[in-house]
Amino acid sequence: MARSLALVALLLLGLAAAASASDAPFVVAHKKVSLSRPKPGVERVAVSLDLYNQGSATAYDVTINDDSWPADAFELITGEKSKTLERLDPGSTVSHTFVLETKTQGRFQGSPAVIKYRVPTKTALQEAYSTPIFPLDVLAERPPEKKFEWRLVAKYGSLVSVVSFVGVFIYLVASPSKSGSKASKKRR
Repeated sequence: MARSLALVALLLLGLAAAASASDAPFVVAHKKVSLSRPKPGVERVAVSLDLYNQGSATAYDVTINDDSWPADAFELITGEKSKTLERLDPGSTVSHTFVLETKTQGRFQGSPAVIKYRVPTKTALQEAYSTPIFPLDVLAERPPEKKFEWRLVAKYGSLVSVVSFVGVFIYLVASPSKSGSKASKKRR
């Protein structure tokens, strides 16, 4: 069993080395989503797609398409759900963002965005997929978060520490010394 796993791992490593040695683009896409509530009853979804060309060649006619947002549940506020780039050079990064506003309450599971690009050595378009997103609870009731109030520490922290030092000093001065009482008994 361990021998077959080692053989499979070696085969995968060899394929990865062969793929990296070839002169081709390798497009990696990361999809991020953040929710915000500008006013009660309205929630906005900011979608950001980051593309990276990890390969050793340029990708041409790069098309980003994120049609996983149904029109009956989301309205496009800013940006576009798709974008076309002329080229994506090796080692370069491109970001694409758009903002949606929710129309209905519920749970939404989005699918990965599709990225298509052309490689000069191949006739067919190549496809890449972005990372998926976690399910979103759109317009869900969220309990208020208990956050530690750092502004209170900044405002009253120095006062609390000064009062503590003064209190410890008074305690040390006012309390009787135990070592001094033993020394006085020895002198008698």
